[in-house]
Amino acid sequence: MISIRNLSHQIGGAPILTDISLDLPRGKISALIGPNGAGKSTLLSLIARLEKLQGGSVIVGNLTVGSCSNRELAKHLSILPQMPDQVPRLCVRDLVSFGRYPYHQGRPTADDEAAVEHALAVFGLTGLAKRSVDELSGGQRQRAQIAMTFAQDTEYMLLDEPLNNLDIAGARSLMALLRDLADNHGKTIVIVLHDINYASRYADWLVAMHDGQIAVEGAPAQTVTSDLLRDVFQTDADIQHIDGLPIVMV
Repeated sequence: MISIRNLSHQIGGAPILTDISLDLPRGKISALIGPNGAGKSTLLSLIARLEKLQGGSVIVGNLTVGSCSNRELAKHLSILPQMPDQVPRLCVRDLVSFGRYPYHQGRPTADDEAAVEHALAVFGLTGLAKRSVDELSGGQRQRAQIAMTFAQDTEYMLLDEPLNNLDIAGARSLMALLRDLADNHGKTIVIVLHDINYASRYADWLVAMHDGQIAVEGAPAQTVTSDLLRDVFQTDADIQHIDGLPIVMV
C-alpha cells in the first residue's frame, strides 16, 4: 500500500497540494483524475521522490520516502513521467535495459539480461528489440517506455498520462496490458489519466483531484457521478452504466 499523510506542496509560494491524506491499495490500479492543474502529476512526483517533500509523509510498502536511499526506493517503486516529444535514438532493447540500472549500476549480469528479455516478451516487443525507438509508432513507443519501467522489477509502478498521443486502439491495448500486470503480475499501479472513461473501465480505485485537494475517492461505480462531473470537471454530461460500470456520454 502507498500511504500518504498530510502532504502539502508549494511552488514559488503558490499552493499546489494542500493537506493530502490518501491510501492507495496494493495490487490494484489506482487512477488519479481531475482537470489540468489539479496537482495529479505533482503528487506522483512526490511519491516517487522526484521532488523533495515539503510537508507530510509518504510510505511505499515499508519504505518512508525521504528516509530511505534513492537506490533502495528504486528497487520497490518505478515511475514513467510524461514523455517529451523528442525520443531517444537507441534501440528498444537498450531502452528497456535502463530499467535494470538500480540493480547493476552499469555492470549488467545475466539476471539483468534475462529480466530485459522477459519485459520485451511481456510487452510484445521481442520482434522490435533491435529497432530504433524513433522508428516506432506512438503505441509501440509507449509500450517500450512502460516495458523499461516493468524491467525495473518493482511492485509499485507510477505512470503519468501514458495514453497521451495514442489512438483508441493503442490506448485500449495499453490499458488492457496494465490490467494484466495488476491481475497476473502483482503490480500496484498508480496512473494519471485524463479520460474518465478509461479510468472507470480499467481502474479499481479512483482519486479525483481539484485545486490541489482530494475531491472524492473510491471505486468507479461509487465515484463517477453527476456531482463529480459538475463539482470537479465543471461540466454536465449524461452517465450510463454498462456491465455495472459508469460511462460518461460525450
